[in-house]
Amino acid sequence: MRPCSSQTDLLPHRLSLALLQPQIAPNTGNIARLCVATGTSLHLVRPIGFVLSDRNLRRSAMDYWPRLNLTIHDDTQSFFSSIRDTPIWLFTSKSEQSIWDIQFADGDCLVFGNETHGLPGSLIAAHPHRAVRIPQAAGERCLNLSTAAGIGLYEALRQAFYAASRVDTT
Repeated sequence: MRPCSSQTDLLPHRLSLALLQPQIAPNTGNIARLCVATGTSLHLVRPIGFVLSDRNLRRSAMDYWPRLNLTIHDDTQSFFSSIRDTPIWLFTSKSEQSIWDIQFADGDCLVFGNETHGLPGSLIAAHPHRAVRIPQAAGERCLNLSTAAGIGLYEALRQAFYAASRVDTT
C-alpha cells in the first residue's frame, strides 16, 4: 500500500456505492457529489422515484454530475448479476451488527435501500452476516440516506486505507 501524500488527499480505490430504488432526487444528488469527491463508483437500481434530469437532482449534484462514474441497472437482479463476486455490505437500521465491528476492504460495495422502505427484508435475510448498522441514539429510527451513505463510505475508506497506513512521525 502506498502512503498517502497528504492527510487530505484520498488514495485511488475500488469501493463502490449502490442505491436500490432511490426515491428523493436531492438525496441521490448529494450522494452523487459524495461519490465524485471520493472517487467512488455509483450504482443506481431502478425503479427510481424521479427522472435523472430532475432539477433538484442536478442542483444538489451541482457541476459534479458529468464526472460521476455512474452505472444504472434495470432491476435488483441485474445489479447483483453485474457485481456477482464483489463483497457487499447492506446498510440497514434493522441490523444488530455495527459498522465499527466489521472490516471493510478495497473493492467492497456499500448497498443502501430507499428512503421509505430501506432494503428489502428478503435481501437482508439472505445475507445477514453482511447487514450492518450505523450506531445512533437508542430509540431513533434512522439517518437520512445521504448522511448514512457519507458515514458508511468514509468509514469504509478509513478502515480500508488510512487506519493501517498511518505512519508515526514522532
